[in-house]
Amino acid sequence: MNRIKTAIVGASGYTGMELLRTLLTHPAVELTAVTSRAEAGKRLDEVFPRFSKARSAALTFCEPDPDLIASTGAEVAFLALPHGVAAEIARALLERGLKIIDLSADFRLRSPQVYEEFYGHPHPATDLLEEAVYGLPEIREEQIKNAKLIASPGCYPTSIILPLLPLLRNDLIDHSTIVANSMSGVSGAGRKADLTLLFCECNESARAYGVPKHRHLSEIEQELSIAAAENVTISFIPHLIPVNSGIVTSTTARLKPGVSAEQIEQALESAYADAAFVRLLGRGKAADTKMVTRTNFIDIGFEIDSRTNRVILMSAEDNLCKGAGGQAIQSFNIMHGFDQRTGLENW
Repeated sequence: MNRIKTAIVGASGYTGMELLRTLLTHPAVELTAVTSRAEAGKRLDEVFPRFSKARSAALTFCEPDPDLIASTGAEVAFLALPHGVAAEIARALLERGLKIIDLSADFRLRSPQVYEEFYGHPHPATDLLEEAVYGLPEIREEQIKNAKLIASPGCYPTSIILPLLPLLRNDLIDHSTIVANSMSGVSGAGRKADLTLLFCECNESARAYGVPKHRHLSEIEQELSIAAAENVTISFIPHLIPVNSGIVTSTTARLKPGVSAEQIEQALESAYADAAFVRLLGRGKAADTKMVTRTNFIDIGFEIDSRTNRVILMSAEDNLCKGAGGQAIQSFNIMHGFDQRTGLENW
């Protein structure tokens, strides 16, 4: 198997560390550059002792300079950077011939107006939006194969979009009644100093946040609208819970008249029976974060509430893996013609 020379830009955060954890042992990857302004000049195993003796452990963090990254021979770069920052370096690396897998929000939205509405500033690279592919492997595999710029989905959107898409495509639910409640581990907020994220603030506590207009709502509604072929607006309530990682989401919607549990199950099976990283639990089975953390799987179960004629979709994933780094590597595998599971079969 040919090894692809690869860079990670922004490799010292939680998502960057998840990318490192997988790419250091990926059989088709040769890491040639890892960047971090804060850790520049330090060896990889000095910053992350857990990677001591791993392949490429002696690699030194460098500044995120596009010329320097390109000079290492990197053919593809993962961008684990904040929104608003990623677009500039994405453009520079594209101009130098690299393929980009961006884990920020900069290229997820098709509309620059919606981006500005949700992120509070004008889009930094509107001319690249048409080129970007929303990199949800289960629904965009063919587009990902030929993409040069992949916008890897957010963690909450992945947990909400994947269970809902088959139901919307088959016209099984009233999309005006969709309500999604998600709970996420603290690592979802990133590796930063923040009073609200201190141990004593989060431990033994659970709270809603980002209500009523969390930023991820923009890409959720975009993708659901594409599936429904009309505008979809939903209620989304995210919560912070005292675990390191993992997202569990419960999404409800009113069933269209006459829709049965068998039709719901058939729609999910038809969409995902052959999907490498979707595990369908079936009716009456609740997804559990304990079963998916540190893996690239998303588990999906469902139940029917006959009293209210609503379907209850239950999903769980690791916010750093299927919701971030692992999913980006899944797209990397597709781009380069590898089996989607390559390097990601962590149980």
